[in-house]
Amino acid sequence: MSPPLSRITSDERLPAQADVVVIGGGVIGVSAAYHLAKKGHSVALIEKGHVGAEQSSRNWGWCRQQGRARAEIPLAREALRLWEDMQNDAGVDAGFRRTGVLFLTKNPQELAAWEKWAEIAREQQVHSTVLSAAEVAERVPGNADSWVGGLHTPSDGRAEPSMAVPALAAAARKHGVTIHQGCAARGLETQGGQVSAVVTEKGAIRTQSVLLAGGAWSSLFCRRHGIELPIGLVNATACRTTPAPEITMGALGTDFYCIRRRLDGGFTLALRGRGTVEVSPDLFRYAKTFWPTYKQRRKGLKLSFGKSFFDQIMRGTSWSLDKPSPFETERVRDPAPDMSLVTSALAALIKSNPELKGIEVAEAWGGTIDTTPDTIPVISPVDAMPGFFLATGFSGHGFGIGPAAGKLAADLVTGETPLVDPAAYSHMRLIDGRPLAPVSLF
Repeated sequence: MSPPLSRITSDERLPAQADVVVIGGGVIGVSAAYHLAKKGHSVALIEKGHVGAEQSSRNWGWCRQQGRARAEIPLAREALRLWEDMQNDAGVDAGFRRTGVLFLTKNPQELAAWEKWAEIAREQQVHSTVLSAAEVAERVPGNADSWVGGLHTPSDGRAEPSMAVPALAAAARKHGVTIHQGCAARGLETQGGQVSAVVTEKGAIRTQSVLLAGGAWSSLFCRRHGIELPIGLVNATACRTTPAPEITMGALGTDFYCIRRRLDGGFTLALRGRGTVEVSPDLFRYAKTFWPTYKQRRKGLKLSFGKSFFDQIMRGTSWSLDKPSPFETERVRDPAPDMSLVTSALAALIKSNPELKGIEVAEAWGGTIDTTPDTIPVISPVDAMPGFFLATGFSGHGFGIGPAAGKLAADLVTGETPLVDPAAYSHMRLIDGRPLAPVSLF
């Protein structure tokens, strides 16, 4: 079951042309459209289902700098500022609050790694505090576990995924973005190798600039045009609890369960590092590239040959643009939750926090995370096709850094000075043969 989601209306008429077409109505695409429009460009946002319906409404709702890879820290820092600005501009509550993130550990080696990370973060104006066991006990006095220490970042925040992207879409529309839901982008047209139009199921939009922010669908879209984009798909599970005592105002992570306080008085709850890898033809194609990542994280991963494996074999990657595409077959990706993970997470949460005894799971859902081999997103032009840009592969980090990732993508599309150095997010790094391995701390 998908989590509840605020809905917005679509613009009725598809424009004949636009300065920029953004494909994908998740947090990245909506944020990019917003920033492009604020720069004065005409923008059409195309979404095959409805805004925010896939991973952007299914994630944990954490907005954190804490634990980010060195390359992601500047983007995460800017994202928190932009969350506040965009929420204020929208005039609609996205649930964003700066309530802090706290991680706890029983592993001295992990605590030592956090101390090194905190030093790196301070160099980039992110101030996190490494906590002793006694300081952890003071912060979570009712917790029954024994922790060797923790890491706290008070400037980090949270937002409500079911509210956030529709709220940001309202802000984008306020600046002139047209939003077209139930309108799949089938592919691109080019002239002289340069993007010239986006072909949708409702007609073509002439444009010289296209940003693909398609999440789990991005690699398939690129393959239609002969563009390599190594993306692995991981199905994750989360749930929300019934109202519960406030053991934290923000987000709390451990080596097993992770929670985030919700506006409805409950918690969003999940298990850390658990998921199911969808075995697909693309995964075999990129197996060598993903092998270091899989070796590092396989303890928490299952493998699954699902319906999508056989669907990809049957449909291939070359469909006609004047006929229905794979993106019209599955409007909203809605994987089933793994209820064994839900049961384990709830039991661990209550065992660790006895005052929560009696809370129940109100709802559980699945979502699909688009993952790159090094767990760093792609926010980049595609050199092989001028006018085509990517903002995808966010590896479970997309919601929190979405507003800044969208701003960086908008800067690249328009050729303006980028918000942060984009080198770490290049598309080329994934296809030029360099060794890749996960670089995020957690």
